[in-house]
Amino acid sequence: MKTPQDVRAIVQALKELYPDGICSLQYQKDYELLFATRLSAQCTDERVNQVTPALFAQFPTLEALAAAEPEDLEPYIHSCGFFRAKARDIVFASRMLLEKYHSKVPGTMEELLALPGVGRKTANLILGDVHHTPGVVVADTHCIRITGLLGLTDGTKDPGKVEKQLRACLPPEESNDFCHRLVLHGRAVCRARKPDCPNCTLRPWCDHFQNSKEG
Repeated sequence: MKTPQDVRAIVQALKELYPDGICSLQYQKDYELLFATRLSAQCTDERVNQVTPALFAQFPTLEALAAAEPEDLEPYIHSCGFFRAKARDIVFASRMLLEKYHSKVPGTMEELLALPGVGRKTANLILGDVHHTPGVVVADTHCIRITGLLGLTDGTKDPGKVEKQLRACLPPEESNDFCHRLVLHGRAVCRARKPDCPNCTLRPWCDHFQNSKEG
């Protein structure tokens, strides 16, 4: 595992590479991020960003989404995959937000997990990006893979364990943006199928690179 100095160095290197550190899903309203994240399951953010403008133009308010039937949404989100389940979750979550939370996206893990289709990854994203809660970790595929390669985690693929291990070592005020930067780094440099190790800024602290060099 990494020393606190190593962790700070990795955080700083990623911050210099990707200064913005923002979510790649596009949204204007808090609930739009919630539903865009639901659509992103087993789908690329790029595809979701192509789909959501027409969806939210057709259903421009939470009330409009809540008044719809799931099949009304299906044509707009068909290309995201699992469209029936996603449409159902969006409609039922819209109704729950209106009825139980006064049209606001709630700000606790327990409340978010009670919404249809919301798991810990989505909940953490909302807590970090909408409510700016320190210490949240969005353990998506990029985060799980890259932190395992770096040695920030023990290599587990279990999102819950990755989240717990990263919470223990990352500065709380940096963790949310750090996860966003890992997504950007996973797309640009540390790609799953062909990581560009020779041109990776994180080489000095990467267990995978150091081990491959020794081998």
